[in-house]
Amino acid sequence: MKMDNPQQSHQRKPTKQYNDYLKYSGLAFQMMATAGIATWIGYKIDQYLELRFPAFTISLLLVSLIGVIYWLIKSVTNNSEK
Repeated sequence: MKMDNPQQSHQRKPTKQYNDYLKYSGLAFQMMATAGIATWIGYKIDQYLELRFPAFTISLLLVSLIGVIYWLIKSVTNNSEK
């Protein structure tokens, strides 16, 4: 029977902690990039169609945010099950 060395288990924990930190901080940048790109595309569509009300800008922004939040929740719940 092999006993775990307390120093080894202590060394593994910060690595996982840093990986989680990097993963979730990266998600914030992904959310900002997704929202920015969706807003820009919506703006360009609104300009092309010469709409006074920014319908596509608002619609694409909301759809992208809902999608990213769904993906975030799915990602977090998958990690908590492991």
